[in-house]
Amino acid sequence: MTAVALKRRAAQIGRLLAKHYPEATTALEFRTPLELLIATILSAQCTDERVNQVTKTLFRKYPSAAAYAAAPLDELEQDIKSTGFFRNKARSIRECCRVLAEQYEGRVPREMEELVKLPGVGRKTANVVLGTAYGLASGVVVDTHVARLSRRMGFSKHKEPEKIERDLMELFPQKEWIALGHRLIRHGRRYCTARKPDCPTCPVRKLCPKIGVEQRLATDGPEA
Repeated sequence: MTAVALKRRAAQIGRLLAKHYPEATTALEFRTPLELLIATILSAQCTDERVNQVTKTLFRKYPSAAAYAAAPLDELEQDIKSTGFFRNKARSIRECCRVLAEQYEGRVPREMEELVKLPGVGRKTANVVLGTAYGLASGVVVDTHVARLSRRMGFSKHKEPEKIERDLMELFPQKEWIALGHRLIRHGRRYCTARKPDCPTCPVRKLCPKIGVEQRLATDGPEA
């Protein structure tokens, strides 16, 4: 497929996703950029539902970056234990918030270059915060869902998140980057799951090349 044809198909899929998920956004519950940053760090290898359960009390207990930075590590570990990988997450959160408190007056930066310097913060987390908390389209969030769908839909042949993100940024206009990530995540959870994608009822099935997907059904189902 030529680059022009791929871009045309990507635009068509993008319009269908927009139609089916017009209000798609993060499932993480937050009120401030700091809360979204903490929740996103906790969401690694953990469901959003579990994170939201933990942050209900966590955000009240630690209302500022300085509060996290001053927390005893073992206590913070226990506070977030049910999210998994709690020791690494607790260290990342405490060190990240120490830097925020000491260098940024407790505020979460609005620049990608500054965010990715923070302990425990990579491009995915930075894109979540910049896009969802600040409304800044700095890139496309690439989590496991977005990576999987990007390969299946033929948007990218890569496995590395940063290379996938670069391909998506070339295919879609910047004004769509924030919503695109949310919509792909929602679609990955609803239809294009890892083990048993629901291709027969998928709203983009006629445009999707289904790369790498084992076809279990011979015919498509009704239009979703």
